Amino acid sequence: MTLTETEADNAADPRSLHERIAADLRDEIMSGDLAPGAKLPSTAQLTARFNASNATVQKALRLLKDERLVVGRPGAAVTVRDHRQRTLRPAAYLAPAGPGRRYPWLAEAEKLGKRARSTLLEVGEDTPPTDVAMALQLPQGGRALLRSQILLLDEEPVELVKSYYPLEIARGTAMTQRRRIKGGTPKLLAGLGYPPRLSVDRISARVPTQEQYRLLRLPSDLPVLRTLRVVYTDEDRPIEATVMAKAGHLYELQYEVAPEEPHTAN
Repeated sequence: MTLTETEADNAADPRSLHERIAADLRDEIMSGDLAPGAKLPSTAQLTARFNASNATVQKALRLLKDERLVVGRPGAAVTVRDHRQRTLRPAAYLAPAGPGRRYPWLAEAEKLGKRARSTLLEVGEDTPPTDVAMALQLPQGGRALLRSQILLLDEEPVELVKSYYPLEIARGTAMTQRRRIKGGTPKLLAGLGYPPRLSVDRISARVPTQEQYRLLRLPSDLPVLRTLRVVYTDEDRPIEATVMAKAGHLYELQYEVAPEEPHTAN
């Protein structure tokens, strides 16, 4: 017996048809093929393209609306939201704020025309995840200072940030207090004699935890981008390990690497 094209697709991709349709349209939105403000193809065009029923196409569009990628109402065209996918530049957040200057991430948000703020969720000693403990070179069962916060742009949650610091560095400093740190922790650490010298990021895509799902107001189990950033001071001593999680379908990371000068043979 020969499989039809639809049956072959179902065998290769076990997701429901409306989920597969949403995945293809999501990719076109995130890559810019469907630009901000652009109208999506009509329902009739989508049913023909995907060999799907009207109800199936509507379920796919509902997923994209729940994910805040498109907007639409009955009787009107569905369009791509203006803030479909934001590009974040991690390097722009690393430098300490200069005297009288705003936190780097706030300044970056303002460049995008966004209103940014943060909410401090938790400050206290905690046993960090194993990868964080290893990054900070803690003994087994060792504890660290945790500062947890949620970052928001235009009142939408952007990123859940959990920063851990060695207790021998953090105790007795403003980091242990439940308030914002003037100039940010990079400036405070530098003032304590631990200037940040190197930052190393490890990035992975993961199914969101319950906490991430709730605090980031995620619409489904689409993956989050999880960044483990370890900051080192002189003599390669780790002074901070931060776990950052953001919605993978709304954000991308941009890194800029200058090529090394070519070596000339003698």
